[in-house]
Amino acid sequence: MLEIEIRDRSNNKLESTALPEDVFGLESRPDILHDVVKNYLANQRQGTHATKTRGMVRGGGKKPWKQKHTGRARHGSIRSPLWKGGGTVFGPQPRDYSYKVNKKLRRLAVRLALSEKSSSGNIFILDAFQITKPKTKDVVEILKNIGLVDKKVLIVVPEKDNSLVLSSRNIVGVKVVRVQDINTYDIINHEFLLLTKDALNTVKGLNDEGRIHNN
Repeated sequence: MLEIEIRDRSNNKLESTALPEDVFGLESRPDILHDVVKNYLANQRQGTHATKTRGMVRGGGKKPWKQKHTGRARHGSIRSPLWKGGGTVFGPQPRDYSYKVNKKLRRLAVRLALSEKSSSGNIFILDAFQITKPKTKDVVEILKNIGLVDKKVLIVVPEKDNSLVLSSRNIVGVKVVRVQDINTYDIINHEFLLLTKDALNTVKGLNDEGRIHNN
């Protein structure tokens, strides 16, 4: 059985708790993680890139010279893609990059990502942050005590904590999310996970389909 220590703000051990094997002890599946992360990144793309075709470029309505007897090539518009300042052929146009991935696969990927962090020993459990008012110094001190200062850390809390969010937003590499909002990309993109005790209890409620049950 997997076990992990729960520590306080000063990194003193308070107790140990068991981690469910079906959430934190799964075998690695890089293929599933790759598919889900690729889908997540594609869905984040705005797809607002655009170039002007010859029909969108201003001007060029008049034929630059007559068709024959000039000794020059035949042209119908100075906004042809052949001309400087002309339109672009096959350039990018606004599009939707998003696509769907099976929901069960997406939920499984979260558990696989948690299992990888657990196997590498990069999960830390904190009893509580107890940030009463926004103060970056307090969060930095906690991270320093645990040994996570200057690291990429994903902080997972049970509910939105404005004081913690405001205290952490200026710390490079640190992101705060609610346990309901955790996703595979964030877990993989951060080297360490720092969960509160209450957040861990919620994560333990992930069932076989990856659903988060609030106990």
